[in-house]
Amino acid sequence: MNVMQRILIATSNPGKLRDLQGAARPLGLQVECIPNFANLPLVVEDGQTFEENARKKAEEYSLHVRGEVVLADDSGLEVDALRGEPGVHSARYAADEPHLADANTDDEANNAKLIREIKKIPPEKRTGRFVCVIVAAQDGKTLATFRGKAEGVILEGPRGTNGFGYDPLFYFPQIDKTFAELSAEEKAKYSHRGAAFREFLAWYRVNSALGN
Repeated sequence: MNVMQRILIATSNPGKLRDLQGAARPLGLQVECIPNFANLPLVVEDGQTFEENARKKAEEYSLHVRGEVVLADDSGLEVDALRGEPGVHSARYAADEPHLADANTDDEANNAKLIREIKKIPPEKRTGRFVCVIVAAQDGKTLATFRGKAEGVILEGPRGTNGFGYDPLFYFPQIDKTFAELSAEEKAKYSHRGAAFREFLAWYRVNSALGN
């Protein structure tokens, strides 16, 4: 089977990199951050949807590694009883005005705010989902888009010490664990990011123009 041996990811988030490495490792693939990523101009994530942000990052960062296929993702948590919040603003949820914040707020603050909000909601209505959109781009142009999601329940308190973001509060009934109680490989099997990444791999395998 002909698959790429190296996948370049446009992210500075070690949790996202760990998630994708967990998904790629069983396939013998190597996931790496774009070389010198920290020194590249920051792409402002001002889109109104996950796809808009992922597309913008993938296209702009791919211009710095010509000829390479670059993946970028945007993801977040949608809580039904909170009208889909924190949604596209998941990483800035604890800010006074998340839609205007120009920097991410830390995981602890975001989780604390979510706990405050979820306690106002009856337990049977604390449903939500993680959503991830991955965009593959090359030389500034989008090649394809991939989406994954994971349905779960939001807890009042954290469980587990792995993962990042809202993982300790996201209970996955199918396996009776939160995402923070999973190894990177286990999380890749069940998570929104793992699902989107598997879609990318399936697309890549049949796209001979890029893969061979």
